[in-house]
Amino acid sequence: MKKPGDAASAKKAGGAASAKKPGKPETHLAMVRRARRINRELAEIYPYAHPELDFRNPFELLVATVLSAQTTDLRVNQTTPALFAAYPTPEDMAAAVPEELEAIIRPTGFFRAKARSLIGLSASLRDDFGGEVPGRLDALVTLPGVGRKTANVVLGNAFGVPGITVDTHFGRLVRRWKWTVQEDPVKVEADVAAIFPKSEWTMLSHRVVFHGRRICHARRPACGACPIAPLCPAYGEGETDPGKAGKLLKYELGGYPGQRLSPPPDYPGRPAPPLGAA
Repeated sequence: MKKPGDAASAKKAGGAASAKKPGKPETHLAMVRRARRINRELAEIYPYAHPELDFRNPFELLVATVLSAQTTDLRVNQTTPALFAAYPTPEDMAAAVPEELEAIIRPTGFFRAKARSLIGLSASLRDDFGGEVPGRLDALVTLPGVGRKTANVVLGNAFGVPGITVDTHFGRLVRRWKWTVQEDPVKVEADVAAIFPKSEWTMLSHRVVFHGRRICHARRPACGACPIAPLCPAYGEGETDPGKAGKLLKYELGGYPGQRLSPPPDYPGRPAPPLGAA
């Protein structure tokens, strides 16, 4: 597995500046080849990439994904144990007293709107889908609070249906890498889907999001510790000094806990602490 921040990575990243020479515009074919190579490199860097929301079934993943809007997966994971203990099924959540549900999910922010969505989607699951989460995009997006991004998360990770999840990290990175110039998530999804075979879509989404959270940050990318720097048209937007860049690495790459309280067995980092823990 390639390790960001090591001597080899630093050497590669350090050589990226000289590799970015002005010349002819990149052809579409060259971009596709570069994009697929980035995906292969990310697969080596993050062989353990996974959804960073804790869940045990499709309903829990659906609820957690709705809660994840405008907050971190860590905060959602710290909140859902109490939530699912109180409301383990769609029938239970549909019958929730709004104020009681709001009190549990308050740490995730926008708790009143999210409570309305959770009660509404749970009622729809109970009344329209026999209490089961549907495994189809067209059905999922009819649920209150569920858009295309949330639907793709659920389909890809609970049902094994390939999908591209365009969150803020994914959109930021694919624009930096010149895979698309689009801002609209649906258009970004279409552009990226045209580059990769369908079988890669779900894992590609995880790898790109992992990279965005750990190395290619929004405000200060750790360019000098990035193993794919020679492939990145945006190299130099962040910290290029390997030592300084290494200090910017987050989660397991920086030696810190991850976002999941219950990570997969192959996750190399430490589990996140529960809500309220020091």
